[in-house]
Amino acid sequence: MKSHTEYLWFNTRNRKEFVNITDTIERIVGSSQVKEGLCLVSAMHITAGVFVNDEESGLKEDIWEILEKLAPYRKDYKHHLTGEDNGDAHLKSLLVHHQVVLPITDGKLDLGPWQQIFYAEFDGQRRKRVIVKIIGE
Repeated sequence: MKSHTEYLWFNTRNRKEFVNITDTIERIVGSSQVKEGLCLVSAMHITAGVFVNDEESGLKEDIWEILEKLAPYRKDYKHHLTGEDNGDAHLKSLLVHHQVVLPITDGKLDLGPWQQIFYAEFDGQRRKRVIVKIIGE
């Protein structure tokens, strides 16, 4: 079995942002030389996430809207008693999850017709890391 690991670094311009990383992950899968296996993409910070969905602006606005409804910014989060102001970012990360596992078939990501991979930043404007780990034959 082969394994391949790469790290991606992000420092988003905005505090909250979705970054489409599909092309980058496809490139990493290609360079791994794994023909059949799995690709793990995992945010290594507790205020970020990774998810799979459609690259469509209206849908992305809808996702932001539902995340704000479920985990709105509020000043009264108990987490803020520590001096932080990002309680909502932690909760949003729980909602989208911090990682995805994707199939590799015949040396390529095996995504559905509209599926794209996104890095979700909820407390950005500072350097954060994502691990891409590929295993297989």
